[in-house]
Amino acid sequence: MNIETNAARASHHIDPESGAILAPIQPSTTFERAPDGDYPGGYIYSRTGNPNREQLENTLTTLEGGAMCAAFSSGSAASAAVFQALAGGDHIIAPNDCYHGTRALLRDVFARWGLQVSFADFTDAAQVQAAVSPNTRLIWAETPSNPMLKVTDIRRIADIAHNAGAVFACDNSWATPMLQRPIDLGADLVAHSTTKYISGHSDVMGGAVVSARDDAFFGNVRQVQVTYGATPSAFDCWLTLRGIRTLHLRMRAHCGNARAVAAYLSEHPRVEAVHYPGLAATAEKTIAAAQMSDFGGMLSFQVVGGRQQAMEVAAKLRLFTRATSLGGTESLIEHRASVEGPDTQTPDNLLRVSVGIEHIDDLLADLEQGLG
Repeated sequence: MNIETNAARASHHIDPESGAILAPIQPSTTFERAPDGDYPGGYIYSRTGNPNREQLENTLTTLEGGAMCAAFSSGSAASAAVFQALAGGDHIIAPNDCYHGTRALLRDVFARWGLQVSFADFTDAAQVQAAVSPNTRLIWAETPSNPMLKVTDIRRIADIAHNAGAVFACDNSWATPMLQRPIDLGADLVAHSTTKYISGHSDVMGGAVVSARDDAFFGNVRQVQVTYGATPSAFDCWLTLRGIRTLHLRMRAHCGNARAVAAYLSEHPRVEAVHYPGLAATAEKTIAAAQMSDFGGMLSFQVVGGRQQAMEVAAKLRLFTRATSLGGTESLIEHRASVEGPDTQTPDNLLRVSVGIEHIDDLLADLEQGLG
């Protein structure tokens, strides 16, 4: 079936007793054993498995074209599980423009555990290749990147990783499988903050790792999931599945609005630069068009002047809410440098925008008065 049909029917299940067309929420933390000590339902304890979590994992596996999936209580927990699947002394290559939480995990947490990390410009494959060392075991990409919307050539970086004998993982939170399927392009793992577009309603936190194969490395990820227990609740999984059922429709609306907002901002005299794959330099736009079906609902722009001018613009907006996170139906705007802290690499005049699915005329009118 087409990906839209698989999404629309997420958690579709006819209950044999009631005839309900959606799978019920199963909040039980434990499950009955048979007299012989077996588990006839296949479940033991909710940390190791739950019907709602299994439905979510199966759905995400199908949408990403993978073999297995492990769901987590947050996107950061999902990323951490991949890093924890490595061994002390292993080397990771990550993008220098990526979610600041991922950078903090690698630099401030896992470095203390003996993991070695190099950061490189993933828009330049030669820099990634130059960062490869004999102990490189993981290359971690994020495309489009947060917050500069840089585009990584997934096929190219996958080849570099595999030639080095390393696992290649791609954070697909911003594009979602509706716009980009990294496994089809050579990725071994796909990571998601399902908090964002996949859930899509700013009301549930979660994460996931989808694997191209049921192999030893994914076995390590699964072991971290079960042993550490950073798993989503049954209700969280149910809410995420609820969001997936409209993912294809929402992404269409997000992308259409973001294209219009990016075009408007690119012509505004108070805007110094707009970062959006559809407006990127020719080479980067060509890569994005080749591996994405559309350019997404995220963009960032730099206000002429500096931090104060950017803050003033954000403060004047009424429909674009000043808030962290992204991917909900509502439009959000955030001054990223002030969130990321003193070691941020983000320009001080940059505002990151999650373009929602409101009417485009209302969004453009809000930007007009905010930039006026």
